[in-house]
Amino acid sequence: MKYAIGIDIGGTKIASGIVNEKGDLIQKEVVKSDPSDKERMFSQVITSVEALLNHSSIPANEIYGIGAGIPGKVDRENGIAVFQNNLPWSNFRFVNRIQEALQIDRVVIDNDVYMAAFAEWKEAGLGEKELFVYITISTGIACAIIQGGQFIRGAGFAGEIGLVPVYAGDRGKHLERLEWTASGPAVQARAREEYGDDSLTAKELFSAFYSGDAKVKQLIDEMASSLTHGVYMIHSLLDPHKIVFGGSVATHNPYLLNVVREKLASYLIEEQKHILDEMDISRLGNEQGVIGAGLRALEL
Repeated sequence: MKYAIGIDIGGTKIASGIVNEKGDLIQKEVVKSDPSDKERMFSQVITSVEALLNHSSIPANEIYGIGAGIPGKVDRENGIAVFQNNLPWSNFRFVNRIQEALQIDRVVIDNDVYMAAFAEWKEAGLGEKELFVYITISTGIACAIIQGGQFIRGAGFAGEIGLVPVYAGDRGKHLERLEWTASGPAVQARAREEYGDDSLTAKELFSAFYSGDAKVKQLIDEMASSLTHGVYMIHSLLDPHKIVFGGSVATHNPYLLNVVREKLASYLIEEQKHILDEMDISRLGNEQGVIGAGLRALEL
């Protein structure tokens, strides 16, 4: 059995785990990020991996490689973290630094959404000709597209559906970027404005929704409408065989998918309706980033 380390790097936390070739997560460690400085941030990545190895029953010499999912733009061929909104790395030579620090030669990096999508694609078990889309709804909104195990990347920025314009029902039918209408922070900001409470969190908002708050129900319905427009665009362009939704907003609130499915049905013509039975919430929880990164390393 081969083992690899998968690392999922974010602005608030870094998760690392040991993954086997079946996609099983053997062990996991989580540490806080430190985005105050590029070297402090990198040091936390190393701290996470060293803690993992110190607590693992798998010896370091049996680790085949390392995969890391990094937010924003990455240069996979040269191993560089090019740019992120929430991290202090700019053209940071991540792969070289990891190789030097941990004495492991096989290291691969990719965008964090792509790493998560790879794990979800493996879990879905699709055939070589089937097209798969993974959509993450969290702090931001993005997607990754896989066909036959290969990502469809375009010129390098494919899948940024958070940037597409959708109708924002609460703003007089004006067009807004999907990320500004349906991400966790967007809904939270809208709720704070509506209630005049700057301390209201997205978690509290959804709790109020499930308790039957009529005002919150309207906000969530508008959010679902925007998401539906984004999903419909993706479906019309790609006609995927399967769509999986991940990210904290989606996985913690699976009811959203039911609302999106109902709204989407009204747009679809008969030949498109197959997707209604092939849209699912992730079954990997919040582990898909670590699992996907580890599996990608095992392919090196």
